[in-house]
Amino acid sequence: MDIRPDDAILDLGAGTGRNACLMRRYLSEQGRIVGLDIGPEMLAQAQRRCRRFANVTFEKQRVEEPLPYEEEFDKVFISFVLHGFIQEDRLRIIANARRALRPGGHFLILDYNEFDLARSPWPVRFAFRRIECPLASDFVRRDWRAILQEQGFGDFQAHRYYFGYVRLLAARRMLLAE
Repeated sequence: MDIRPDDAILDLGAGTGRNACLMRRYLSEQGRIVGLDIGPEMLAQAQRRCRRFANVTFEKQRVEEPLPYEEEFDKVFISFVLHGFIQEDRLRIIANARRALRPGGHFLILDYNEFDLARSPWPVRFAFRRIECPLASDFVRRDWRAILQEQGFGDFQAHRYYFGYVRLLAARRMLLAE
């Protein structure tokens, strides 16, 4: 994620706060993390997990609804959340991320990579049909670079994991003139 010591990071769907605490290791006291989640039990775990860090806070907030942030974060991170929404809500989340980012800031999506589910090995097909929500099958069929580019992002970088089925996709908020 190329976290710099003074970065301001917005964690969408922060869950138990595990990722926030991991990211916090790279920040100085000038950096900060704001984690958003809607689950009271998740927020309670996150607050317990990160309570010793004054620059890590959590708020109860739906990530697909308008957020109160405008150009105040260097990075927006979302981990295994986006695939669980319908496409219209995914676009709202992307718009929230773009609005929250400073120009040139990075949106980082850790989630499933694009792939053809029908041509995947049987364990992958089995997992998607038995474990994952139906929205995940829709998510893996979409061209996320093209979608993000339409929303004002560019300069993509991708790191693939788990035989290419998972990826960290980084996209920079482009300036209007770019």
